[in-house]
Amino acid sequence: MTAPDILQGTVIRSHGGHYYVERDGVSGEVLDCGVRGRLKQAAVESDLIAIGDRVRFTVLEAGRGMVEEIMPRKSALSRCPPPPRPQVEQVIVANLDLVLAVFSLVNPPLNPFMLDRYLVACEVEELDVAIVANKIDLARRKQARVLDVYESIGYRVVRTSATTGEGLEELRELMRGRLTALTGPSGAGKSSLLNALWPHLGLQTGEVSTYHDRGTHTTVVSQILRPEAGFQVADTPGLRQFRLWDIAPEDLDGLFPEMRPYAPTCRFSPCTHRHEPGCAVQAAVEQGRIPRIRYESYCRMFEHGF
Repeated sequence: MTAPDILQGTVIRSHGGHYYVERDGVSGEVLDCGVRGRLKQAAVESDLIAIGDRVRFTVLEAGRGMVEEIMPRKSALSRCPPPPRPQVEQVIVANLDLVLAVFSLVNPPLNPFMLDRYLVACEVEELDVAIVANKIDLARRKQARVLDVYESIGYRVVRTSATTGEGLEELRELMRGRLTALTGPSGAGKSSLLNALWPHLGLQTGEVSTYHDRGTHTTVVSQILRPEAGFQVADTPGLRQFRLWDIAPEDLDGLFPEMRPYAPTCRFSPCTHRHEPGCAVQAAVEQGRIPRIRYESYCRMFEHGF
């Protein structure tokens, strides 16, 4: 009996143990694939398969296949799921080229500490990341001032509004030719931005609770969309928590770009930059060369691990 051909493809959707793989070289051909048991046994501390993963598979019958091998990832945006779930790596998107951290400035208000966790997760993987400050049309100048902090550090900030269209063309050009992950908290407007860019997508959007001031999950399944030629967009569910995965506190200072020039010049090594005398980082905070709000994020992550 002839062995079945081994084909290659990309996981573009996953749901309930089913992995939908788009076959290389055959546009639009997607197979519902299971996974060999030997592969499941090897997955101990990380998600077995995530959208964006490259896989080798065989065809079982029309429209169905079996994943035989998961190819090494070149990058991954991951988090540690909140308790009481098992504390393993939860891969949000694999093999991506760009992360768009989408946060609204109002309704719900920007949470800088959560944003900083996304940025640290991108820094540890050396992922290209841009901050998308959405609902800019609703924000007052004082609310938008925090964006200057991130631009001064060197992060790209795109100010957008799905309602007025502000920033949409800049966003489109940033995404062109790359596998881009839109991620961020619930209610930030990720689906609204995608609908504004590509109305034919018709993604579900939701209101933000006025009581809790946070959004509802309108995207419930992670998937890679191809809204037009040259664009690959990973649409992921909103996250109410983003806990860092496998980052040691002593490595944190290297993941804050504004701290890197000062950390090596501290009197003591290693230095936690929290209480030691002669700490160059604390001196830079007092002198205004490191934004205090970012230093507070660093201290919270160092102490609590997320």
